[in-house]
Amino acid sequence: MRRRLLLLALLVMGAATAIAQSTQEDLDDKYATELIKTGTAAPDFQMKTPDGKTFLFSEFAKGRTVVLDFWASWCPDCRKDAPEIVRLYDSYRQHGIEFIGISMDTDVEAWKKAIATYGITYTQVSELKKFKETDIAKAYGVKWIPSMVVVGPDGLVKLSTVMVSKLDRFLRELQAPSPN
Repeated sequence: MRRRLLLLALLVMGAATAIAQSTQEDLDDKYATELIKTGTAAPDFQMKTPDGKTFLFSEFAKGRTVVLDFWASWCPDCRKDAPEIVRLYDSYRQHGIEFIGISMDTDVEAWKKAIATYGITYTQVSELKKFKETDIAKAYGVKWIPSMVVVGPDGLVKLSTVMVSKLDRFLRELQAPSPN
C-alpha cells in the first residue's frame, strides 16, 4: 500500500512539474512581437559612447557575432537582468562573441553610474533620447526593454528576444561542437 501511495505521489508531482513547465509564459509572445526578425540584415547605426566618442556598428561588427543589449538605467527589469548579462558577456567573450549595450537613457550621468554599478565593461552607446524617439529602437523594432538581438558574422539577425534565458541557451548552442 505504501509503495502505491509513493508511486502515486511521484506521478502527481511529475505531472504537476510537466504542466508548470509547459504553461510557462513565453515573454517574447507578449513583448517581442515587433523586434527585428531572424534572417533580417541588421541595420547599421552610429551613436556616441559615454565619453562622447563616435561608434559605428558596421565597423565593429564586421565578421563577428554581436549581442545587442537594449537597456536603460531607469528600467527595473534591465537592472534585474544586468548581472546576468554581464555574466554572459564574461562567459562568451572568450569565444569571440561581442556585446554592445544600447542604452535608452537620456541622462548621461545616470547611464555612467549604472555602467559602474553593474560592472559593465563591454561597449556602451546611446542616442541620449527618449526611448520611443530613438532611431535605433525604430530600426530594430524595440518596444520593450530589456531586449537582446544577436547578429551573426554575416550581418544577419540570428535571435531577437526579451528573455535572458533564451539568449543564454542560444549562445550555449552556438558554442556547442557540431556533430559530425
